[in-house]
Amino acid sequence: MKSGSFVRRLFVFMLALVAAIVAIGIIRVTAPPMMQEILLDADASFWPFTVQNIMWVALFIGFGELFLRWSAAADEQSQLKRGYLPTENQSLDLPMLGKIKDSITSRRFGKEAFLPRMITRTIDQYSMSGKEDQAISVLNSSLELYMHEIDLRYSILRYLTWLIPSLGFIGTVMGIMFALQYAGIPANAEVDDFLYQVTSRLGVAFTTTLVALVMSAVLVLIQSLVQSKEERALNEAGQYCLDNLILRLGNGSPQKETA
Repeated sequence: MKSGSFVRRLFVFMLALVAAIVAIGIIRVTAPPMMQEILLDADASFWPFTVQNIMWVALFIGFGELFLRWSAAADEQSQLKRGYLPTENQSLDLPMLGKIKDSITSRRFGKEAFLPRMITRTIDQYSMSGKEDQAISVLNSSLELYMHEIDLRYSILRYLTWLIPSLGFIGTVMGIMFALQYAGIPANAEVDDFLYQVTSRLGVAFTTTLVALVMSAVLVLIQSLVQSKEERALNEAGQYCLDNLILRLGNGSPQKETA
């Protein structure tokens, strides 16, 4: 299943790359010259290998990562509707817990999603110890570990939200450098539009940072919404286990079974 996840991530990455190229092409064809200069640095001699274009690629890769995380959060929330645990007010003994565990491990998400993993871990601990407090401890530990796991899944997005503003600052430094290089050539000082050429280069330099900050702000906003959705799914899974598993234990400790 990990190979399937890798293939899916690779597919989304390629799709995001294509979408970025298409977006750059649309801006290049439809936007007015001033917007092309601001968004793409279209007049650069080394176009399309500009800092702005790299920023667009990074932005769309971030959108692809956000889609993967949103899809994972939707899958986690759908686990609550799969009926892993009985919702009637009844105590759960060991034979019933064994049946629940067997039904979970045979399902598609039995070894991947947070909810079935929490249920099986809690059942395993209770089956071995017969103590409800240890089952609660395992559930709490699982919640903490899964929360940390969610945080680790956003490492690439955190890097992208750092990378895009950094690229913007790099573009600004490069723009200032090119403007100073142009102004430092004595022959250019005799040109009639010398001041215009220098200020236009400086203008593009500073708008690079502006565009980068806007891109980063959009990415961070969507990331916070998606991450809250995934964390909410984990909290709901923990509540589901507490209501339908932990509070119904107590009628089937190992000590009560006979060989």
